[in-house]
Amino acid sequence: MHHEIERRMALRFHEESVDAETHVNISAIRGDDGCLWLAGDETATVERMHVAGGEHPDSYGEQRTFRLADLVPLPGPADEEADIEGLGLDGDWLWAVGSHSLVRKKVKPKHDDTKAAKRLAKVRDEANRHIVARLAVERDGGGPPRLVREASDGRRSAVLGARRRDSLTEALAEDPHLSPFLRIPAKDNGIDVEGIAVKGENLFLGLRGPVLRGWAVLLEIAPTEGTEAGELTLGGFGGSRYRKHFLDLGGLGIRDLCPRGDDLLVLAGPSMDLDGPVRLHRWQGATKSEAPEVVRSEQLPVELDLPHGAGDDHAEGISVMSESDGDKLFVVYDSPAAHRVATEHVVLGDVFALP
Repeated sequence: MHHEIERRMALRFHEESVDAETHVNISAIRGDDGCLWLAGDETATVERMHVAGGEHPDSYGEQRTFRLADLVPLPGPADEEADIEGLGLDGDWLWAVGSHSLVRKKVKPKHDDTKAAKRLAKVRDEANRHIVARLAVERDGGGPPRLVREASDGRRSAVLGARRRDSLTEALAEDPHLSPFLRIPAKDNGIDVEGIAVKGENLFLGLRGPVLRGWAVLLEIAPTEGTEAGELTLGGFGGSRYRKHFLDLGGLGIRDLCPRGDDLLVLAGPSMDLDGPVRLHRWQGATKSEAPEVVRSEQLPVELDLPHGAGDDHAEGISVMSESDGDKLFVVYDSPAAHRVATEHVVLGDVFALP
């Protein structure tokens, strides 16, 4: 089932992004008619790039950075990372989702045993991770699309979780499946939102963790306008503020989501800090699902087996690109292997033909 890489696409980053290491921490992408929206998980920004032209453009460049704090009210400091893990596009709205996760400190080679053990006991919680942002895309003649606080037609960027008590995290506090995992860091199979896809008025949120007895979890939410300008609130599903779907991805968690027609492409990978396997599943007719579902493996065929490295090259973001010879899947990687970092400013993603 392994598929050959058809070609590579270069992402050309500007100096500030290289300094912030966004180029080696890409966590989300979404194609938008000749442009690419992307986000890294170490900043509170969304980036836009352009295709360099030609029949098979081989690079995106002319990067522009948009700060979330300039667009929506954030619960934490303007520059505290939001750990954006997914981007979804719905016409003139770009949705961005934070991981909603806790972080356990890393052990580095320089730490002695005592220091290492001490670091492993330290867990931090950052407010900006607990957001779902709806960003207004302004498309005026001539220039590329840009993100604005308020669009010329009156549409306004807004955010769910501007105050912590209104966040999805709080809504899950009583959940029989997920509440125990709210206090567990992402890399320990705790709560970790890693993908977002628009489904009509609703959103699908894919969880990398927890994986429950081998079942991955996908949440469906319906954000609506809140009482304050620029704030969203969770709409209802007849008494509940979200819906849950359980997916049999063979023990893997969800790393990203991308719609394709009525189907949902699901990038699956390990919930824990492990190397592979990494697979692309297709949930058939996902956008037509009207109720919470338990989605068994036969409804989730594997479309592609994706490559992964040893300690690096973890597929983290996917986007469908329509080209003259069919649909392609563009894949970007977190912790890219050395062969992907072409020069200091250029990182390579992979393009696969979709069946």
